[in-house]
Amino acid sequence: MKTFLHFTLLIFAFQIIHAQSETGSIVIDSIYSEHLVNDFGENPTRKVGVYLPPNYGTETKKYPVIYFLHGFYGDHTLLEPMKEILDFAIATKRIRPFILVIPDQKTTYEGSFYSNSGIFGNWEDFTVEDLVAYMDKNYRTIPKKESRGITGHSMGGYGALNIAMKHPDVFNTVYAISPGALAIVREYGPNSDTFKELSEISTYEALEKTYFGKVMVAFARSWSPNPNNPPFYCDFPFGYEDGELVIHQEILKKWHDNMPFYNLENYIDNLKSLKAIKMDWGRNAGERFTQQCKMFSIKLENLGIDHFAEEYIGTHVNNIYTKDGRIPQQVLPFFEYYLEFR
Repeated sequence: MKTFLHFTLLIFAFQIIHAQSETGSIVIDSIYSEHLVNDFGENPTRKVGVYLPPNYGTETKKYPVIYFLHGFYGDHTLLEPMKEILDFAIATKRIRPFILVIPDQKTTYEGSFYSNSGIFGNWEDFTVEDLVAYMDKNYRTIPKKESRGITGHSMGGYGALNIAMKHPDVFNTVYAISPGALAIVREYGPNSDTFKELSEISTYEALEKTYFGKVMVAFARSWSPNPNNPPFYCDFPFGYEDGELVIHQEILKKWHDNMPFYNLENYIDNLKSLKAIKMDWGRNAGERFTQQCKMFSIKLENLGIDHFAEEYIGTHVNNIYTKDGRIPQQVLPFFEYYLEFR
């Protein structure tokens, strides 16, 4: 009886150890960046969520890295609820073991848009230079572009596309999940109520009661900052004087320079050098997303840039972060196919 009990306990212990080895782990790291030093209260030390695959602590092998850029209002803590689907994707062989990284780019204005603002910090440089270098130095990564993918959702989808087309020497594959900020359409434009509402706002308290107003301030702090223009310290391309719409062409050009749709012609060779490009969007995400994503894909097609584009049944936020959602069913298998794992 004692022998049987001892044997049973050994089997149970083995099952526990095996189960633990089949799940990954999360590390919350931090990086100080000179690129983010500023005079407007943005913290230059950023948290970084790192998903390490099962058995990372007991092996010596190196892994490809997927950089995941979070959306507006988000931060690195998104990794916690994502862990289950990352473990699931590896366990079900949708992708081989990999490292996934989510840097915290939530700002005092809710999101950096992964852009070089200058005044509020150079977030693109932080992502491309500091973050990648830190990961390659401190984790067992495969330190080459063929083993780095970049993806993200919404604001993060914008960031992934914008960064990939500018830095194909760093990232070789990109998947943008329901990207925003690709072009000025709908609520982003002059014929919506967004800028009329914004023209009547002069305090942060009033701004907090809006959504699109906050998004436009984030756009402007990212792309047209102005330290001499309180209270928001940025300029907008559209405004109102005596109730009439006024378009500030020099500011509009700054926005166009930072919105990928208007810049594709400048990066044709870069885009063609990428191994794979994919974007998707929910059919019911709202016309500002469906319109700009279709515009972007059509322009890529017209420029002869191979890519995948897919509209799926869903909104801007559902059918993404679940076991049957886009990340384990589409995004990670995409990187399984196109990333180099050794």
